[in-house]
Amino acid sequence: MNVDVWLLLGAGVVIAAIVAVRVAHRTGLPSLLIFLGIGLLVGESGLGLQFENPQLAQQIGLIALAVILAEGGLTTNWNHVKKAVPLAAVLATVGVGVSIVAVAVPVHLLLHLDLRTSLIIGAVLASTDAAAVFSVLRRLPLPRRLAGTLEAESGFNDAPTVIAVVLLSTARSPSLGHALLEVVVELTVGAAVGLVVGPLGVYALRRIALPVSGLYPIAVLALAFVAYSGAVHLGGSGFLAVYLAALIMGNSRMPHRAATRGFAEGVAWLAQIGLFVMLGLLASPTEMPSAIVPGLVAGFILVAVARPLSIVVCAFLVRIARVDRLDWREQAFLSWAGLRGAVPVVLATIPWAASTAGDGSAKLVFNEVFVIVVVYTLIQGPTLPFVATRLGLSRVDEAQDLEVESAPLEELNADLLQIKVPPTSKLQGVEIFELRLPTDAQVTLIVRDGRTFVPTDTTRIKVDDQLLVVTTAACRDPVERRIRAISRRGKLAGWFGELGH
Repeated sequence: MNVDVWLLLGAGVVIAAIVAVRVAHRTGLPSLLIFLGIGLLVGESGLGLQFENPQLAQQIGLIALAVILAEGGLTTNWNHVKKAVPLAAVLATVGVGVSIVAVAVPVHLLLHLDLRTSLIIGAVLASTDAAAVFSVLRRLPLPRRLAGTLEAESGFNDAPTVIAVVLLSTARSPSLGHALLEVVVELTVGAAVGLVVGPLGVYALRRIALPVSGLYPIAVLALAFVAYSGAVHLGGSGFLAVYLAALIMGNSRMPHRAATRGFAEGVAWLAQIGLFVMLGLLASPTEMPSAIVPGLVAGFILVAVARPLSIVVCAFLVRIARVDRLDWREQAFLSWAGLRGAVPVVLATIPWAASTAGDGSAKLVFNEVFVIVVVYTLIQGPTLPFVATRLGLSRVDEAQDLEVESAPLEELNADLLQIKVPPTSKLQGVEIFELRLPTDAQVTLIVRDGRTFVPTDTTRIKVDDQLLVVTTAACRDPVERRIRAISRRGKLAGWFGELGH
């Protein structure tokens, strides 16, 4: 196929995935399952597109996960998660270790797999998925501490699980001491790089006046990947570095922060679509039947034993340390809300690509993990609101963050216009009431000399003012014509018509 055909196919897949997001939002079905389904549909058992390259899938998957983590850090509200960071850090370290062992031992005994393969399965399944957590839990009215714990955990625990999977997949016989030292070193280096790149990026973006506002979001994502690649180059955890750097930048006063977050969300959605579709292509439906039973068994162990045990152990530790306290209802919800998504499937490509356990055994791990993610995401994701309500944790009256730039305006079918008054404009000296805007439009805010205030009808417009005008979509064109007319002719614009001629 030529390039045009590939572009057409890719565009069709993306459009289908975007429509699927709308369907998933209405039905409560996790969108990742629909993306995986699209990949299976166009794969070898559907349209016949062949893709079986675990090495390439691993590299693309890790880059896509870095993008998703960057978006997660940029859109996470530090004020909501900072109190939950100690518990989340324990869950992302001690909890991961407990989960690996709690999965590996029963899998080794029940499925008769060798201990190394069982540990690889436990490590692959130890990480909760940032994309799944961010997309599902941010729609639930949960207490801030509980939601913050799940968000921070999903952002932190990718790093230690990747380290564990790589060690188990590539080292011949990693000793416990060597493994722990490797984890500590990589996490320390990754954290250091993220904590350096984040503040330096904020400092630079505040002081460098870029000629086009659209360059700021690109610069922020580029800085996030500087943190990722820099940490990897120094032998640290790129995932931890990119998340911390993005978290710092997303919670700092940067130019065009709202636009940056919107751009990051769009790129992250594109990364998710591409990632899940690719993983669907990589899977072989004809090989899945043999993985269903062991996959269901390993998944049941994860959901019913390993995850609850890791929560109980971590809750006990933070309680002993007097850092935090979780009651039984919160522990039960945290146990059920450990969503798995693309991360375990991507991690399952690492042993497959390394082929240390043999091609058949490594491919079996991938197939089992694929089954686990599909089945248990289908069970857990849609039931989270019901579980939260039954446990009395759903807070309908909990204050939710409002994305004024997008969500409320879209619901009102309105637009937000930003108008800057240049020195040559005759808007200067005009009072707000003299604009005579349509009744469905209003000047809601003025930014002047770095200060913001709500104008009155008699407020006079000055040079370099920035006016924020909220208008219905139907009135947008008349409002723009009226503003331009006054800018050209001042208060006499009414005599010269809307165009100010």
